[in-house]
Amino acid sequence: MKQMEVTIMGQSYLLGCPEGGEVALSAAVAQVDREMTAIRDAGKIKARERIAVLAALNLAYQLAEAPRTAAQPAPQPAAPQALPSSPELDALVKRLDEALEHDGQLL
Repeated sequence: MKQMEVTIMGQSYLLGCPEGGEVALSAAVAQVDREMTAIRDAGKIKARERIAVLAALNLAYQLAEAPRTAAQPAPQPAAPQALPSSPELDALVKRLDEALEHDGQLL
């Protein structure tokens, strides 16, 4: 197992990292650092432990919500509905066709 030195909110940490996991760990560290910094910069909480707990809760909530939003299919445009066929409708379409066949331009 490889060790990586990372910085979160100005504090250095030495973390164990599996071989080939450096990019993923760096991305996770950056996300935690952003979350903790945003909470700290909001100015209401100063204790590092409380900031870490709130950041962990925020990130866990985002992870829990991700499968729900990913599982929801994107809305599909409504398919045009075919009009029901009836003798009255067929006669109306025929009359429209006859009225428009002599007019070469619609506009």
